[in-house]
Amino acid sequence: MDPLTGDGVRLRDFRSADLDDLLAITGDDRVTNWMAFDSHTREKAQQLLDGCIADIAVEPRTVFGLAITRIDDDQVIGFIRLAGTGGKAAKLGYMIAADHWGNGYATDATRTMLRFAFGPLALHRVTAAIGPENSASIAVVKRLGFTYEGHLRDHVFTNGGWRDSVLYSLLSTETASLTPR
Repeated sequence: MDPLTGDGVRLRDFRSADLDDLLAITGDDRVTNWMAFDSHTREKAQQLLDGCIADIAVEPRTVFGLAITRIDDDQVIGFIRLAGTGGKAAKLGYMIAADHWGNGYATDATRTMLRFAFGPLALHRVTAAIGPENSASIAVVKRLGFTYEGHLRDHVFTNGGWRDSVLYSLLSTETASLTPR
């Protein structure tokens, strides 16, 4: 698939050469503290990368695990995933390398992925399950017009214990916040 371009980021398919960049993100406790998985070893990062690359060849493609890069630089600074759940719906997840937090990359990448989801993919509903303490990620989905749907108790087992999630959703009829500026 052709890369998706936002205001300052590009979303592209992963390549085998992206392993070190991906490991720098998924192996960083500062990042995975907020995720539904523990920090990755090199082997686990390789498995994730291999899965993302394998998803490229699946027809019809329903899982888009994409690298986030800046427009002017091809280094991977994040990961965004849209996974179909059936019935014109998908779940969304994203992470940005800790050294790049606070620059608007998560919002830009998410907005770009949502334009793809509600445009070419013609989805009706996208959900995001977020740890309740992850105020930065909650701010991203709120900024993009997501609606709070509820609190999921003991939703994921990560970092040695059960963690709740808060669930947000965006419908295709609620995409005014995604229009280009």
